[in-house]
Amino acid sequence: MSRSRYGRYTGLLGLVVLLALILHSVLISPTDPTGIPPGQRLAPFAVPLALGSLPGDADIAVHADEGSNGRVPACAERGAQILNVCQLYEQGPVVLALFVDSGSCTKVLDQMQSLAPAFPGVRFAAVAIRGERGQLRKLVHARGLTLALGVDSDGAVAALYKVFSCPQVNFSYPGGVVQSKALLGESTLATLRARVSELVAASRARAHLEPPT
Repeated sequence: MSRSRYGRYTGLLGLVVLLALILHSVLISPTDPTGIPPGQRLAPFAVPLALGSLPGDADIAVHADEGSNGRVPACAERGAQILNVCQLYEQGPVVLALFVDSGSCTKVLDQMQSLAPAFPGVRFAAVAIRGERGQLRKLVHARGLTLALGVDSDGAVAALYKVFSCPQVNFSYPGGVVQSKALLGESTLATLRARVSELVAASRARAHLEPPT
């Protein structure tokens, strides 16, 4: 393992989260408030990349030495085999999908892959909740995916982001502040394209209005 040891949640928590996802994905309507509310910053996390060999669970620590959350602040976890949401929003607007890799909601990955070339300034990424690495690698290779894909092996990120719909797609400005409510459940490519376009336009307007630093 590089850089630091990832924090560990119990397997029971992960199982509860996964069961909640399955149950609530059919019970909660897309208008229910889930995810990080607009105006708040995306909760920090760092997870291993699906195509890498780095083991470990999610680091969701905000500060150092937070026990099971992580010994090192998640934003400080950097490396070629790590998906770090802080690193993403430092580079531009972020479209982040959280999904269950064994479910039917993996279509969002194809949609994001299709949209990425049209929005070169946007950072597209996805995290598989309690994903199995071998299955994820087959998925990536079968679909020719190039977007960053992380593994939330213990369900910590799902709990942090209050994921009760598959997928949950989050939209944030550069800097990590959430731009709008998360897109919940399966949607059309046109809908996702419209939301990404809104994110880009809002990010440009925000940058224009904010005083230079």
